[in-house]
Amino acid sequence: MIAADRNPDAIGFGLADERAVVSTEDEEAIDRLARARNVAGLVSPGADWPVGVAARVAARLGLPHPIDLPTAAAATSKLRQREAFAAADVPHARAFAVDAAELPFPCVVKVPDRQGQRGLALVRERADLEPALTVASRESRSGELLVEEHVDGPELTVNAFSVNGTFVPLMVTDRLTAGEPAFGVALAHVWPSAHDTDEVVAVAHAAVEALGIRHGPSYTQLRLGPRGPVVMEVAARLGGGHDAELCRAATGVDLNGLAIDAALGTVPDGGLSPASLTGDRPVRGQSPGAAVVFLVPPAGRLLEVEGVEEAEAVDGVEWVRVYRRPGHVLGPFRRGADRAGAVLALGADREEALERGRRAAGAVRFRVDADAP
Repeated sequence: MIAADRNPDAIGFGLADERAVVSTEDEEAIDRLARARNVAGLVSPGADWPVGVAARVAARLGLPHPIDLPTAAAATSKLRQREAFAAADVPHARAFAVDAAELPFPCVVKVPDRQGQRGLALVRERADLEPALTVASRESRSGELLVEEHVDGPELTVNAFSVNGTFVPLMVTDRLTAGEPAFGVALAHVWPSAHDTDEVVAVAHAAVEALGIRHGPSYTQLRLGPRGPVVMEVAARLGGGHDAELCRAATGVDLNGLAIDAALGTVPDGGLSPASLTGDRPVRGQSPGAAVVFLVPPAGRLLEVEGVEEAEAVDGVEWVRVYRRPGHVLGPFRRGADRAGAVLALGADREEALERGRRAAGAVRFRVDADAP
């Protein structure tokens, strides 16, 4: 297995047979690498833009791939997603023209072809709209921007897997997010959801079908608004917040393995269900409650990380991950990339899992030089 990442300290390199320090957004470099190593499949496990890169490179090389090119194009553009949702009557956040005279405030400014809260802003009044659009324009690959209504309500995610059009919801989690200025950034994913999820799953299923995702993993974010579940976005990949590991701990289903199988074209095409995906093998770590809690560091040059062993000793903690090494400059908490690690914790129920995860996260201390440039 070859792992590609522009970060030479990427965690995935430790699990790979070979590493390539190259951006997964560099399509030409990924194409050359795939040809040079005669790979059997490509997968983008946790980032949106490389989903399209993997699909296009796989098509040029004649490799199996879970999604086709039109689906990849829709999955990597929030504008195309909304067009598909509207055509299929999937409830989603209403979009408005950037220069519309009547905008509902608060509203949300998004960059259609970015992820990780890049260019994302909650705009509470018209005076703040132009500055938000300016910031978003700098982040946009295409120059396109999206202004949509702010749907107020709890946020949930549906992790699912599809084979030949059979949609299997595997895990619905509550996505606990930060407030401004880190609007939209997940602080924790908690399973099981505290809400009724039947309609949430049905809407996620409709959204996945609208985009044409018939094979492989999908990750759907929704909000429970006054009108019921409303789709925020769909990703034709695994969730980027350790969702596959959370799913394995909570349900026993190995989403990481399934995503690789889908990229290789080896997923069985019949009898799909959580039980069939898991098989008869005993799975370590299945639990009635599970949570991923993220580590939010102070800004400054990282000097040392303390308390990891203390965090690992908390009951129910499966692992503690620290993303950054000493010397890294930690910026103000604004985006998902500003998080510095995560904890996976299990419990007798969701509340216990979340409490254990938060207790472990609180034990991890980031010592920084706040005055460093």
